[in-house]
Amino acid sequence: MKQKILLTAMLFASLVQAQELKSYSFSLKEAIEHAVQNNYSAINANRDVEAAKQKKWETTTMGLPQINGSVAYQNAFRLQKSVIGFGGVPVELAMGEYNTMDSKLTLSQLIFDGSYLVGLQSAKTYLKISENAKIKTNNELKEIVISSYGNVLLAEESIQILQKNKAILEKTLSDTKEIYKNGLIEEENVEQLQITLASINSGLENVKRQKNIANDMLKLILGIDLSSELKLTDKLDTLTTTNLDLALLKEDFDVKNNIDYQIGKNLQTSKELLLKLERSKALPSLGASINYGANTFGSRFTMFNGDQKWNNYSNIGIGLNVPIFSSFGRSARAQQAKIAVEQAKTQLTETEQRLKLQFEKAKSDYEFSIEQLTTSKNNLKLAERIETKNQVKFKEGLASSFDLTKAQEQLYTAQQNYLQAMLDVINKRATLEKIINKN
Repeated sequence: MKQKILLTAMLFASLVQAQELKSYSFSLKEAIEHAVQNNYSAINANRDVEAAKQKKWETTTMGLPQINGSVAYQNAFRLQKSVIGFGGVPVELAMGEYNTMDSKLTLSQLIFDGSYLVGLQSAKTYLKISENAKIKTNNELKEIVISSYGNVLLAEESIQILQKNKAILEKTLSDTKEIYKNGLIEEENVEQLQITLASINSGLENVKRQKNIANDMLKLILGIDLSSELKLTDKLDTLTTTNLDLALLKEDFDVKNNIDYQIGKNLQTSKELLLKLERSKALPSLGASINYGANTFGSRFTMFNGDQKWNNYSNIGIGLNVPIFSSFGRSARAQQAKIAVEQAKTQLTETEQRLKLQFEKAKSDYEFSIEQLTTSKNNLKLAERIETKNQVKFKEGLASSFDLTKAQEQLYTAQQNYLQAMLDVINKRATLEKIINKN
């Protein structure tokens, strides 16, 4: 009875766990869209943008009216005394009251401050930097998703090919064993095929493990639980066909559209604003405030009694602060900021030249991947024909097991090269599109 209860509980627990696990099915496009919304880095990039918006508003409020209230209570358990002379005789007098309370409201307004104006511009630039950082994160994420998605497809295709090769090789080995039993060939032929089959089995198990790792890596990038089920709906050959676009090689490259260039431009702008900030510190600042309050005094604590007398007061004030001389400290800081601006300009020029070089390399790599796809496809057809001929020759006793093994290994290499060539076309196009900022 206890065993039945335990079995039922375990079955129920497994069913509940199965229900909790989510199942996902993505095309490559859907995977990219999901990653942009759910990848951990993308989520934090969105939060950075929201934080920058709040920072911008925080800076803006510094120039808006500010209202502050205060309440102060003081108990003088021993009054301060002063000495006053009457006819040459000193007399001690206690000054003040034992209990004092003051409450007031202050309205303040910044009228002019150069630093505040620069701060507003800096807040806008900070927001732009966060937005560009989010765009860069999304662009890099897209490239990573494409690569990871392709790695899973490559592993799946490799498993299918290895399983097919294994089945063919097992059939050949079985037939060869029968021929050997009849004394028509040497045992060495059987042993050579057994070595090749062992290599195929080892490679197959390794690719299966690699597929699981690639699948989990894609889940991590997509921002889904590693225990969830993930199915990919696109096929490697279909994606390769859709990514063959020779017209892309003829597109012009505008470096200003690249996000790295825009980030470099943001850096230069931020340094220019720091220079403006240092220069603005030499300007006067002007502010105004209005105070309204009331205070009360007493020898006893009666501040909240209904008949307690409160003395109202109010005032308005304007303050002007004029920097006059800082022993050339402001000038030194301004010169440092100016040097930082020149450094940012140099970095931007370097970034521009580097991006142009990266574009040429990415375009060359993409063009080469297309050429390699054609070459590897032709080589695969040749390797298949050579392997087929050697199979026939081997069965007829016209070729040795070494000749057959060599042809098989050549075929296996050609198969993997073709799969890798298809994946390279997809990845190299993604790299090129990232540089030219093509969505």
